[in-house]
Amino acid sequence: MFTEGIVIYISPFYFKNGNSSKKKYFIVLKVVDNQILIASLPTRSNKAPSLIQTEHGCNNDTDRCFNCYAFQANRVITQNGFSFPINTFIYGNEVEDYMLQTLELNYKIEGIDYEIMGILTKQEYKDICACLKQSTSIRRGIKKHL
Repeated sequence: MFTEGIVIYISPFYFKNGNSSKKKYFIVLKVVDNQILIASLPTRSNKAPSLIQTEHGCNNDTDRCFNCYAFQANRVITQNGFSFPINTFIYGNEVEDYMLQTLELNYKIEGIDYEIMGILTKQEYKDICACLKQSTSIRRGIKKHL
């Protein structure tokens, strides 16, 4: 289930920091040694409207330590035609690592615990990783794996 480039909808997602659980999309960016996932939880929140173009793609401002990948609403991003229904964003500083074993324990049953939305197109996956590698706000260990 947790392969590179997969987009999963998890309901509910349990945050590492203990925040209240909620329904979230989950994008697997990298699998490291079959133990750790580097992943993003895209959000609909535009946290820096003056820095984010509404068009699809990378938004990077090194001077401000700002990095974001924007998904334009209804633009196909997966091989099976999935698109986010609203503008959605990945922020470099919010990319996290997760223990694969923990996720597999929490999300066991497809159709109940999670739904696979699709696998990113090769170009989309490449563009997201290239964008995040530019980030000055992403943790060094995570950047190294991308």
